[in-house]
Amino acid sequence: MKKILTFTLPLLILSGCSSSSIWGWYVIDPRTNTGWINIKFLISGMGDTILISVIAATISIILGLLVAMPGLSNRWPIRMINRVYVEFVRSIPLLPMLFWVFYGLPIIFQSMGLNVPIDPFWGAIITLAISDSAFTAEIYRAGIQSIPKGQSEAAQTIGLTYSQSMRYVILPQAIRRILPPLANQFIYIVKMSAFASVIGMQELTRRANELVVTEYRPLEIYTLLILEYLVLVLIISAGVRWLERRMGADER
Repeated sequence: MKKILTFTLPLLILSGCSSSSIWGWYVIDPRTNTGWINIKFLISGMGDTILISVIAATISIILGLLVAMPGLSNRWPIRMINRVYVEFVRSIPLLPMLFWVFYGLPIIFQSMGLNVPIDPFWGAIITLAISDSAFTAEIYRAGIQSIPKGQSEAAQTIGLTYSQSMRYVILPQAIRRILPPLANQFIYIVKMSAFASVIGMQELTRRANELVVTEYRPLEIYTLLILEYLVLVLIISAGVRWLERRMGADER
């Protein structure tokens, strides 16, 4: 109940801010039947936004770590795997990549004799995961390289292999340092998930666009959309700060 009041209070304030005919806050006024239906329609897209973001972020974290590891090698041919991937992916704008994945990737599969359709849901996830993985890889690389070399040398002296040293010694320390930038990347994914609306994904932005077409009130509806993203990001930020305290990532 508290969350509902927190979310609807700004709407009540906006709905009463002006009685001029140029304003149409009634379309998102929770006190009216139409306004409440519109609000529920918009909020119903939040589930897909969160689901896309969580899955894409999870894949990005795993893929980013795999991409970061070659960048830590002493051999330049292996390091080039990291550099080529990172520079190539980072140079591609998200929207063209989304179109390529959604429209182009199925054609590539067909040329290989595979019938693998890509729906808007997975098209958005694949695009966000690949795009973010390049940035996540650089975060991992910087975090791991920030750990003193004496840590890995000490791990080797007690008989740990390279993979064991990374798993039990280096990565746990690096995660504490890279948690804030990883959280920023998750917020980035949440916001960039709005691009999924252009391929028909029924997330927050797509529902707002559909409502604008029927109600013809872009200012009021997009204002509510911005409030939805604001609330979502604030909740994520609060959760990350709690996690930082639990892990000691905010210790000076």
